[in-house]
Amino acid sequence: MVLRNDDLDRGRVRPEFVAAMLEDMRWLGLRWSEGPDVGGPHAPYSQSERLPYYRDAFERLKSARLVYPCSCTRRDVLVALSAPHGVDEEPVYPGTCRANVGTSSVSVNWRFRVCDGELLSFVDGYFGEQSATAGVDFGDFLVWRKDDLPSYQLACVVDDEMMGITEVVRGADLITSTFRQLLLTRALGYTPPACYHCPLILDETGKRLAKRDSSTTIRGLREAGATAEEIVK
Repeated sequence: MVLRNDDLDRGRVRPEFVAAMLEDMRWLGLRWSEGPDVGGPHAPYSQSERLPYYRDAFERLKSARLVYPCSCTRRDVLVALSAPHGVDEEPVYPGTCRANVGTSSVSVNWRFRVCDGELLSFVDGYFGEQSATAGVDFGDFLVWRKDDLPSYQLACVVDDEMMGITEVVRGADLITSTFRQLLLTRALGYTPPACYHCPLILDETGKRLAKRDSSTTIRGLREAGATAEEIVK
């Protein structure tokens, strides 16, 4: 099992947070054979140390004209009349900058151009058959950010391929992200891994735990007396 540290959010990542994550996951009973704390044949395992790999994949997408520069802010997208919300709460991009073919790099975001109306599907290890329609359930999505960093989608796809990942395990809230990653995987000529999306840990009202809502953390549950078995179940 491989544990990867997705630490590309410069404004929120702290060494103590990474250490706490590793400790909490060990407490839950998880054991990995490769990771930022144990090393392995596919090191480094922190994404902030793998930027050249992401840049290479991004340049391949640019050369194939599969991405375009976009100057829209999130607010611009939200106020566009033709921008419904996708199933994962990210607004479907209305295509404002789709005609762009410039060579800008760090001053704007770059989006992957989806084929509107294309039906995508995969079989999830927990939830079974999943399907989504490009341009309806999700739109053109970010692959490179204006702060000169890759998006979550691109970084994960490149790492999965380079690390030989055969099955990805993550939360159910990222199912829509899998469709985006399937498009990138195909565009880059990679082999997609199988996916297993776990049900989320919920609070007493049935709402998922989230940092933005100041929800209780695994560490907080642990300190309140919860056992690892109760949380995993």
